[in-house]
Amino acid sequence: MIGVVATACSFIFIRESTEPPVMLAAWRVLLAVVLLSPAYLMARHKYGDLPYAQVLRRSLLPGIVLSAHFISWVIGARLSLGANATIIVNLVPLAMPLLLWMMFGEVMQRREWLATALAVSGLAVLAVDNLQLSAGHFLGDSICLLSMFLFALYLALARHHSQLPSIWLYVVPVYAVAGLTSLLAAPLFGPVAPTLENWNLLMVFGLAAVSTVIGHSALNFAMQNMRGQTVGMMMLAQFIVAGVIAYFLYNEVPTVLFYVASALMVSGILMVMLNQQADHAVAE
Repeated sequence: MIGVVATACSFIFIRESTEPPVMLAAWRVLLAVVLLSPAYLMARHKYGDLPYAQVLRRSLLPGIVLSAHFISWVIGARLSLGANATIIVNLVPLAMPLLLWMMFGEVMQRREWLATALAVSGLAVLAVDNLQLSAGHFLGDSICLLSMFLFALYLALARHHSQLPSIWLYVVPVYAVAGLTSLLAAPLFGPVAPTLENWNLLMVFGLAAVSTVIGHSALNFAMQNMRGQTVGMMMLAQFIVAGVIAYFLYNEVPTVLFYVASALMVSGILMVMLNQQADHAVAE
């Protein structure tokens, strides 16, 4: 939940900043690497690791996938409607079971199916209220769908490296690859260097320290230590957190269906969390 809340806060930092979004994506992960480099070096000294060339090969795919997610999200969100993009990016619980089955042979349990159906019905309520399908937004909606799948894949790839003794040995090189990849793509979307305004610099730092160092690192750690669908389902809480933030900071009053959808999502999240606890109890 800490990871979910921290990543949901990216909504504030991106909205408050005037920097080009792809540039923000690049600097958020590069600054995260700077902030986490002591933790990485300490973990490497304590546990040891592969030579740096092999670390790069291990981090290349998840890093590129993360960068592609950031960039495609920016492009898709600009070509689609805000409501469409928000609903589509929250479809991770539908993509995650397929990825986990293909990559690890992990099959959803009965309670997870029920929890997923309950939570996705909340998304369906939102879709009835907000989703607008049209030929003019088809490209943007499709890119948002791709971005959602890339995010689910990025999370699933963390499971491949759950044997590492420290989360920092995994995420810091991944962030470095994602940052450099995004930085190479950033000139296509605007200036690369951030403006030296105090508020913008603070937003870049917040995006790195809160949403990346805390948020993404926590989600990767969770994927290595919990059932994948539990993490995928809990990601839906980002929608609720963002709605609460929008209400208190921007006076954006949600509709009644927001509360209906939130109740369904929370019910599904609680069910899948209880299932996770039951699994731990059986294992012990």
